[in-house]
Amino acid sequence: MRELRPEWTRTRVGDLFDMQLGKMLSKEAAVGPSQREYLTNKNVQWNRLGFDELNYMSFSGSEREKFRLVHGDLLVTEGGEVGRTAIWEEQRGECYFQKSLHRLRSRGAIEPRYMLHYMAYAARHGLFVDGVSQTSIAHLPQDKFAEHLVSHPVEVSEQRRIVAIIDAVLTQERAIEASIAKLRSVRQGALLTSMAAVQSEGSPAGWARVPLRDVVPAAEYGISEALDRDRQGVPVLRMNNIQDGRPELSEMRYSPVPVTERLELRSGDVLFNRTNSIDHIGKACIWRDEIPKATFASYLVRINPDRSRLIPEYLVEWLMHPVIRQRVRSISTIAVQQVNVNPTRLRELEIDLPVDLEEQRRIIDFLYSCDEQIHDEQEELAKLRDLKQGLVDDLLSDKA
Repeated sequence: MRELRPEWTRTRVGDLFDMQLGKMLSKEAAVGPSQREYLTNKNVQWNRLGFDELNYMSFSGSEREKFRLVHGDLLVTEGGEVGRTAIWEEQRGECYFQKSLHRLRSRGAIEPRYMLHYMAYAARHGLFVDGVSQTSIAHLPQDKFAEHLVSHPVEVSEQRRIVAIIDAVLTQERAIEASIAKLRSVRQGALLTSMAAVQSEGSPAGWARVPLRDVVPAAEYGISEALDRDRQGVPVLRMNNIQDGRPELSEMRYSPVPVTERLELRSGDVLFNRTNSIDHIGKACIWRDEIPKATFASYLVRINPDRSRLIPEYLVEWLMHPVIRQRVRSISTIAVQQVNVNPTRLRELEIDLPVDLEEQRRIIDFLYSCDEQIHDEQEELAKLRDLKQGLVDDLLSDKA
């Protein structure tokens, strides 16, 4: 075993914590008396507890004593993404936990928040691999978890110093996340306000309501060739390459055969996802020559507008409007594990649009200004997370 840093040690999880698996759900517990809220592994994310969709089950008096969470308890997922950890800091009232979670209650030799950060470090570096059993899904049994050796400073005061440094960066991270969420909310509000005509009975002054086919002359299917990962072929946009109204090019596939010039993507092309799961049907994006040459797959359709009446950017935002997404779902047909939208039926939907193209552009300019701010914040967040990861590795590594 490698040499430790001075004043550091390695200690078994079972010696640092009182360990307890949660209560197993049963038919009796689901309907019995003394129903209490409980957490499952889906409520535990890295350094976060989610309280949406909490369930209830019965806990007897002795079980309430055994399974009730107290301040500083760590909850660790036993299955799925094993080791995912959050801390209970009395975020709400009385609460319990199910068998899919390990509860770790410190015996005093380790600061709970130190262990919280250590768990993320250990998972990222694969330190739980030997303790993970593979059955139908990976899981971390309590007996093996108890044997895991945690590297930590002997002095709790030093652990707390490390925690303070990491938590300071986390505070910055949370602030940027909150800023992004606020900007997204502002953007959504602006979209709903600027396109309020979508939900009105008639068109306001300066607006028109027409069938989409009047301003989108045609719908064009993409290629149906079998695709592969060979970069020598022609890049092909697929339904999973559409994200937030823009192309996402990290997982491209390629056509091994040449593509006719007619089906090559051109700057300003609007692409609509006509088939997918119900949650993803109707996604749209605009192509901006992100790469020199590309085409699109047949489960996308190109629906370019008549630019004398409708700018492509407005069309994409209209298609992504939540009310329009719902209308698109309502005209879809269900196939095996997928839904499909017939482009002819799509073009029968009515679109509300400002008659003045400059008004369309003013709406888009504001939405895009929000997008630019969100992008800047996302880049800042990515840099901070890279910094945090390096910092955590330096602080929690036990190398001498």
